[in-house]
Amino acid sequence: MEIPQMIIDLAIMLSTAAVVTIVFKKLKLPTILGYIVAGFLIGPHFPLFLEIESTASVETWSEIGVVVILFHIGLEFDFHKIANLGSTAIVSALVKMGGVMAVGYAFGILIGLNQINAIFLGAMLSISSTVVIQKCLSELGLEKEKFSNLVMGSLVMEDVISVFMMIILTSISVSNAASGNLIVHFALLIGYLIIWLLLGIFIIPSLMDKVMKYMSDEMLTLFSLGVCFLMALIASKLGFSMELGAFLAGSFFAGTTHVHEIERVTTGIKDVFGSVFFLSVGMMVDPNIIATRWMIIVPIAAVAVLAKLIFATIGMLLSGQKINTAIRGGAALAPIGEFSFIIAGLGVSLGVMHEYLYPVIVAASIITIIFTPTCIKQSEKLVHFIEKHLPDKLKKIIENYTSDDQDEEETANEWHIVLKDSVLKVLLFGSIMLVTAIAGSKFLAPALIKLIGNRAGKLVSIILIYAVIAVFVKPLMGTRSAAVTHLWMARFSNRPPLVVVVLTKMVVVVLAGYIPLNAIYNVHTLLVLPFIVFVILIAVKSDYISSHYLKLETRFLSNLNQKTVNDNNGTKDSRWLDEDYSIFSWFVPEGAPYAGKTIEAVGWGRNIGIYVVKIRKNGKNIAMPSAKTIIQTGDKVYVIGDKQSLEIFHKTLDIGELTNLRTLKAFLDAGYPDEDHALECLALKTRGTEAYVGKPIKKSGINARIHCMILGIERGAYATTMPDSNMIIEEGDILWVIGTSDNLKRLAAHSNVDNER
Repeated sequence: MEIPQMIIDLAIMLSTAAVVTIVFKKLKLPTILGYIVAGFLIGPHFPLFLEIESTASVETWSEIGVVVILFHIGLEFDFHKIANLGSTAIVSALVKMGGVMAVGYAFGILIGLNQINAIFLGAMLSISSTVVIQKCLSELGLEKEKFSNLVMGSLVMEDVISVFMMIILTSISVSNAASGNLIVHFALLIGYLIIWLLLGIFIIPSLMDKVMKYMSDEMLTLFSLGVCFLMALIASKLGFSMELGAFLAGSFFAGTTHVHEIERVTTGIKDVFGSVFFLSVGMMVDPNIIATRWMIIVPIAAVAVLAKLIFATIGMLLSGQKINTAIRGGAALAPIGEFSFIIAGLGVSLGVMHEYLYPVIVAASIITIIFTPTCIKQSEKLVHFIEKHLPDKLKKIIENYTSDDQDEEETANEWHIVLKDSVLKVLLFGSIMLVTAIAGSKFLAPALIKLIGNRAGKLVSIILIYAVIAVFVKPLMGTRSAAVTHLWMARFSNRPPLVVVVLTKMVVVVLAGYIPLNAIYNVHTLLVLPFIVFVILIAVKSDYISSHYLKLETRFLSNLNQKTVNDNNGTKDSRWLDEDYSIFSWFVPEGAPYAGKTIEAVGWGRNIGIYVVKIRKNGKNIAMPSAKTIIQTGDKVYVIGDKQSLEIFHKTLDIGELTNLRTLKAFLDAGYPDEDHALECLALKTRGTEAYVGKPIKKSGINARIHCMILGIERGAYATTMPDSNMIIEEGDILWVIGTSDNLKRLAAHSNVDNER
């Protein structure tokens, strides 16, 4: 029987890779470098060795390798990990990659590359090698150094930026239209990306929870890789790259409790196909090109090392790190990364990058990899040299600006909170609404018109599109925030920018409402704007829409935080009582603007998220006062909320320092002689038979009739603190409730008490 050439080629590739990498391991050189050398030895440019004949099969395997590698990078993409990186990793990654890309682009133009090739060159030079850097730091015994931790955090951020860089490069490459169309194309890509992430977070964790009990390792491998390649295919059909689809598939699993099992069963496949990819990189190395282009290869390597050192150092300094930490971190980021090879392959496959740049960037990468250990070892001497020759005035400025405890000193002011919240809402909810409007008009409407006729198809399309948009109007427009209230009340000059923030959100909603009318009914007149605004107001005021949005949000957040909650062994009493809630008390002064008003009228809960739980009036304690209770001069008022909201609350009302701020646990532990009327906190698990199950909190009667307040709801091990009054109570929820002892006993009479204080 004749052996297929593909099998012969695979045997040559894997056996050569095994031998060469063992040699490189013995020489303490990076394994990736060994794969590249092995690929060169069996490639078409080195005829003195065994030669691969079927380059087409190698290209197919390398494509599979890239897809599986990106899938595994996606498995590491945890939103919480990104959020916990801190400003140093984020700022240094952005500054370093942005600066190096600009320098690489300028160098490309200088050596005669056209604009698109120069952009690709800058992108490839800006990325550092996670594998090589991690190995070098480990072998040098530096992995526990402060700069090492910052470098690894920066590399995590770089992987994320690199994926988005692929989106941008793909958009630039495939769009030959005007810049306006390019912007629209890119905006749609980002919108589709957000939609896919949301759908993945909604569907995958819930699906995994249901099917995992039936899965063996074999089935889990098939399932996870099936999702990986299906997403790669869908992404390709939608105009993304396959690599991006694979990354998205990995990110779907990243937040689930099963991510480690998926990593375990697919790591072997990643290693095999990943090695084939790096072998294919080595096969692209043409000695003739290197011989004729060495005069640009060496400068490219030098530019990469120097630019990364400079801009990574600047980034770490800007984020508040000391000179020593910043320079050593910059020196460690020298090697050109494996992601650069993926971007190079993307450029060649799209037909927009010169093929000779591929072996050039590989050769430059090899030079930077070889010199990386030396760069790290010599970084201490470089620090001493720079500190010695740095002007005293500049050194003093840097020392005053930076700190080794920068991470602990990071705080957010009110404007930072407001702008961050607004930008996230516009990006997330705005993208969902705009993509719904565009996709619904472009795909849904024509399909329905063809299916049920012109008039009915248009009407049903508009109704369905507006139904989806309406769900996200209220969370986008929502402004209940202690920071917003304080900024609005603090000074008049804060109000115009706050109005601009609200108007920006309004523009997004109006645009989302106008697009379907324009596309489906060909409405061009602006006279429809009052109608759209009217619909917006109905959506914002609708309790029904709010309740169903909150149900979606709770499921989304539960799935998103599944892995984090599991790693923390679920919600613990001490976290609820010691971290989530605090109580602040003060005496109402003479002339206070809120004196003489009811609790309902002051709107602290509605506007700030601060709730009155007790009032001492004329020596008499009123626990859990009703909304009609009047706050009077001389009353001692007790309010509950999270610490940040309470800090802003006391500034807003100008009621003095937070000297009486206590955690809820400390307040409850203080004791109270009248036990029946003392405030207590307990957890009630709903069985489904209670009268309040299936109702929104505000219609449950827990507050109005029993005079207790729900502090939080645990659903699926995920906790929602200070829940919206429109949130629907469901069977199986654990309700954390505060109230007097006798009222809590009434509430608990028909519930299972899991934990009582």
